[in-house]
Amino acid sequence: MIELASRLQGKHFNLYELEQKLKPMGFVIGGNWDYDHGSFDYKIDHEGGYQFLRLPFSAIDGQLDTPGVSVRFSQPYVLAHVYQRGLDDYAEAGVVSGSVNQFSEPRDPDGQLKEKYVIAGKRLLEEVEAILNVE
Repeated sequence: MIELASRLQGKHFNLYELEQKLKPMGFVIGGNWDYDHGSFDYKIDHEGGYQFLRLPFSAIDGQLDTPGVSVRFSQPYVLAHVYQRGLDDYAEAGVVSGSVNQFSEPRDPDGQLKEKYVIAGKRLLEEVEAILNVE
């Protein structure tokens, strides 16, 4: 994980309005969200795993599923997830446990990042700052 300096950090936005601006760029709400925090994720590449620009945020006036909720951004970062190929030795079998835990464990949830992904993340972050008029 490489943290990126950004004028976005600490800024407040309406979550719905953020979605309207960031989703057309290719961002998605990351699967790691909860009612009080989440992130916008952009998959930069999938070479040897997945490389993402992550824009973490937390709710400041309600829960994320509340209409009109505002969020505050934390420090953005670029990260890599390197997954194992093939079957997971620790996968759970059975109807209930297999349906809940069906994916391989990451080989390295915080893999090494090539410089080209850090540069791509910085450029994309500059685009986000411009689209959101962050000064």
